Order: sequence, then C-alpha cells, then structure tokens
Amino acid sequence: MSKPAKDGLRTGSTRVRASDKVDETHLHEFVTARRGVEGFVEPRTAVSDVTLLLVAHDGEWTRRRVPSINWAHDFANKHQVPSYDAAVVGIPQRMRDYNSRQKQQRKERGY
Repeated sequence: MSKPAKDGLRTGSTRVRASDKVDETHLHEFVTARRGVEGFVEPRTAVSDVTLLLVAHDGEWTRRRVPSINWAHDFANKHQVPSYDAAVVGIPQRMRDYNSRQKQQRKERGY
C-alpha cells in the first residue's frame, strides 16, 4: 500500500487522506470534555489510515485518523487515557449500545 496523501486531494483505492491538525484538535477536545474515555487504536486498512477511536463512559465515541500507531498510544498516555489495540480487544459494547440508543432516538423523532 502507498502512503496517505499529505494534501488530502488524491483519491484512489490505496490513497487515503493523511491525518492533520484538525483531527488532533478534535481528539483533544473530545478527551478533555468527557469522562471515562478509553482509546482503541485501529490499524491501517486499504481504505483508511491508522485511526484512534475514543469511547466515553456512556458509549459516545469519535474516530479520527492519526499519524501512526505509536502516535495514538502516546496521545492516549499524554491525556491519561487507557489505550488498546482494537484488532486484539475489539470495540466496547457500550459503543454499540450508544449507537443503538441513537438510532432508536432518531426513529422516534421521525428522522
């Protein structure tokens, strides 16, 4: 696989947008505004670069591209957030429960 496009403009099956400062800022804001956050580092795939999935105590979550697996673990350590290899431990049930609740709420509101 080729490396992510630095400018985010190239497309194609093996070119993905690289992470940027906006991604890092979003992750920082998420982790500082919520409690009980855990990080799940997801490896690069054919369609996505390395990502960091952050999941709060209630299951609310966010996922953003990051520069590397080491960067993701360092970010988590810096913010005192436990981090795990998502390929080993999987995704937490509370995230799936959160998604189900959100889907049910949208359905009830007619969305």
